Amino acid sequence: MFEWSETDLMVRDAVRAFIDREIRPNLDALDSGEMLPYPILTKLFAEFGIAAMATDALEKQLAAEEAEADGTADEASKAAGKRAAAANAEQQSMMAVLVSELSGVCLGLVSALGVSTGLGAATIQARGTLAQKKRWLPELVTMEKVASWAITEPDSGSDAFGGMKTYVRRDGEDYILNGQKTFITNGPFADVIVVYAKLDEGDASVDKRDRKVLTFVLDKGMEGLTQGKPFKKMGLHSSPTGELFFDNVRLGRDRLLGETEEHRGGDGRESARTNFVAERVGVTFQALGIIEECHRLCVDYAKNRKLWGQEIGRFQLVQLKLAKMEIARVNVRNMVFNVIERTRAGKPLSLAEASAMKLYSSETATDVAMEAVQLFGGNGYMSEYRVEQLARDAKSLMIYAGSNEIQVTHIAKGLLGR
Repeated sequence: MFEWSETDLMVRDAVRAFIDREIRPNLDALDSGEMLPYPILTKLFAEFGIAAMATDALEKQLAAEEAEADGTADEASKAAGKRAAAANAEQQSMMAVLVSELSGVCLGLVSALGVSTGLGAATIQARGTLAQKKRWLPELVTMEKVASWAITEPDSGSDAFGGMKTYVRRDGEDYILNGQKTFITNGPFADVIVVYAKLDEGDASVDKRDRKVLTFVLDKGMEGLTQGKPFKKMGLHSSPTGELFFDNVRLGRDRLLGETEEHRGGDGRESARTNFVAERVGVTFQALGIIEECHRLCVDYAKNRKLWGQEIGRFQLVQLKLAKMEIARVNVRNMVFNVIERTRAGKPLSLAEASAMKLYSSETATDVAMEAVQLFGGNGYMSEYRVEQLARDAKSLMIYAGSNEIQVTHIAKGLLGR
């Protein structure tokens, strides 16, 4: 793949029209927190048929799983499942267009959307029982309800599992959850919360770092659950981020993903690592959007801004900035194309490869956005020119989905076979 298909371009143009109509007029309200991102996302899902397609795909998946569980699955249903998987791969290019276009205008919208569907709902879809999928997914895949994905803690940082202090203890058939999570996207307003916690079996001989990690699903309003107010952040203002507190929250086994502590895919660590790949690939799509928007704004500004009687685009230092932005745009776009082709070929990226993409694309997007501010000069430091917002938002890509420092570690481990 070396360019977007005609279908992708049609999607791009439709998304741009939606952005101009629904998002750009509300950018100030979104950036101030006056307006939440969720109504816009729900409208986006409805207008583009994403909600209907997601519902149809989910119903087919659940029907196939139910038939397999009952022993009534036939070759037709198995073939339908394979066709659905192939269709998902084909749809990735359209989703890449959607994500990059939205990211270039309002990255916080994409962050809120990605965590709800790409992490929260996806974890339930990958690890949940049939009953759990029926219980939570129908309203999550349509964005009627919002999910959060809670793994990060105040003292753990990049040592997400080793430093995890949130724990559960068995109490008869139930579990009791205690602890705290922080920097949780959608945390303040989430309807459904996927939580990772250590299992405390009361055995002091087992190192806390090595204890099993279990994954639970909570609902807003549960006794003992407190969802903190949104943090004030440097950027991503349109993506609510906050803390979660758990004070003796009683959880039935029906809230334990898979309803077993011995999941066939390993414990919660494996579930999270699978999500890390998708999350880091998503950062590459987001970075492309920021780079392309900065590139567009700077080219336009260089053509129209005049100094000493001529357009600033005639100055070689400005041309150098534009040339480097173009190189960055091409490189990151080619990374996105590579991801799409790998998915279609059934050859998913490793964690090390996803980390490499995340590291490069996030640093590149941040560099491009800061250069855009510099190219605009004093105007670039003013909010009305938007490159200021892009620079604030771009910096977040180097921190979330695992800080760039931890990406280096994952890349090196992949190279060294550790």
